[in-house]
Amino acid sequence: MANPVLPSSGVLSPLGLDAVRLSPGFWGDRAALNREVTIAHCQEWEEREGWIGNFRGERPRRGREFSDSEIYKLLEAMAWADHPDLPALAETVAQAQEGDGYINTRWSGSRYTDFEWGHELYCYGHLIQAGVARLRMHGEDRLTQVAIRAADHVCRRFMDGTQTCGHPVIEMALVELYRATGTLRYLEMARRFVERRGLPALADIPFGRAYYQDDMPVRQAQVFRGHAVRALYLASGVVDVAVETGDEKLLKAVESQWERTIARRTHLTGGMGSRHTDESFGEDYELPPDRAYNETCASIASIMLAHRLLLATGDVRYADVAERTLYNMLATGVALDGRSFFYANPLHVRVPAVPLDGVNHAPEGGLRSPWFDVSCCPNNIARTLASLPAYVASATADGIQIHHHTPSEIRHGGLALRVETGYPWTGSVTVRVVEGGEGRIGLRVPAWATDATLAHVPVSSPEAPLPEGPVIRPASPGYAYVDGPWRAGDEIRLELPMAPRWTFPDRRIDALRGSAAVERGPLVYCAESVADEPPLGDLTARMSPPVEHDVDEAVELEVEASLGTPDGGGWPYTPSNGRAGGADVRLRLVPYHRWGNRGPATMRVWLPL
Repeated sequence: MANPVLPSSGVLSPLGLDAVRLSPGFWGDRAALNREVTIAHCQEWEEREGWIGNFRGERPRRGREFSDSEIYKLLEAMAWADHPDLPALAETVAQAQEGDGYINTRWSGSRYTDFEWGHELYCYGHLIQAGVARLRMHGEDRLTQVAIRAADHVCRRFMDGTQTCGHPVIEMALVELYRATGTLRYLEMARRFVERRGLPALADIPFGRAYYQDDMPVRQAQVFRGHAVRALYLASGVVDVAVETGDEKLLKAVESQWERTIARRTHLTGGMGSRHTDESFGEDYELPPDRAYNETCASIASIMLAHRLLLATGDVRYADVAERTLYNMLATGVALDGRSFFYANPLHVRVPAVPLDGVNHAPEGGLRSPWFDVSCCPNNIARTLASLPAYVASATADGIQIHHHTPSEIRHGGLALRVETGYPWTGSVTVRVVEGGEGRIGLRVPAWATDATLAHVPVSSPEAPLPEGPVIRPASPGYAYVDGPWRAGDEIRLELPMAPRWTFPDRRIDALRGSAAVERGPLVYCAESVADEPPLGDLTARMSPPVEHDVDEAVELEVEASLGTPDGGGWPYTPSNGRAGGADVRLRLVPYHRWGNRGPATMRVWLPL
């Protein structure tokens, strides 16, 4: 099956790219843009920056110590997209592999001398993931051979010992290779890497061992901490190991860590990682909007983890968080033209960025850039969008579950379905049966959709004429199921309430007291001010019902607000908590994922009241 995650057990079984096809719509359009524009953009920049040339032996070597991994992520994107340039790029990579399977353009002459920062095993992880993608989409070829030889080298070198990598990813890659090949040593190697972490296995660093999750064993941790991408990649690998070894206690440990992280260390957009200094999670309720780092790669890792937990447990909470992160982080990370990207994703930008058409050397937020010194995010976006159909739906012995509402065609167990919807702009979702059969069809009702309704509309025939109208029933948050048998033409119609809503922060989040945000459906909205006109720093919002406007096939909102200078003249602290001299304005809000596409702008999600 063509799927990036293919567990051998779990409550739900994923449906892959061979069973789900995206149609034109919110995600189908982005997947097509990724295939037609973004993948080529990444390839062009990696060639321009010399990162591909490193594999040809061009000197001096260019790029960071982990730049090899970006070529591997690109290869994975190409594999899922069945891109014609893959064989040539894979052959370039293959020429750099050494006789024993070792491959790294930075450390070839000084192997394994820096486990904390060297990223050798991290690079192998992305190579192996690319190889698995190619194996499942195409079968064995040059790329899969390179990946398997590298994995065999890792097993020979590291099966005995105490070492691991400062940047996790090798763990979930090895488990997936085990799933694809049935070779048990890959699973055992992944298990040992997981169990070694926190003994400790790595040297201490100024950020502390928590930076790379080596401060305590995985089973003892209470919450995700340290570098956000590393923590989430590790947790994904831990879930994979737990599922394949049947280790329920290990799985429960990750579930518990996830719950506390979602409740106390996650931004409204689903973004994770509050600190710029070490790209890490902050402490509980440390969620500042202006200093939020929220790396795009961390959001992708969060989606990967939530998807794995969803498959393992069937718990709808994981799909809800994945949806929030998909629409408000993944979709935000790439511009509408597919050629520029956000690395960091703050929820408040005070100063308009200076436009840049080259490499961004300081990707801390507020500026979409065509490339970065560390360009993990563009390639991560490319491989995720290329494999996105695999996240849409799953199956059980008795039917199909649709987790993410997007125009698509789904086939499984003799059933063929067509999903038609304008989501997230409209709340109407129609699932039409194209080819009938047995089975139960489930549609996810998001947690925010408290007044949703569901109708089963069977096809009319002389033997079974339709009643005067379909029976409409309430659909509570969770999964709404309709049982078969099904005939071609049968429909399920889900109606989700899409009225805009004000959202308030937990009072323990110090940085957000006295503010509120606006959401509509799965989307978080923000005030965007091109060239800071009006000046968002002088803004206070009123709790008026947001007014909707259709703009460029999207929905924007408008709320009442005041603009003025704070009380107190030249001193910002006064006995009053009011604002003087405020002028009434209508403040336009745009979906957070669309901000930054109209030129330099200021922005804020949380509006002072």
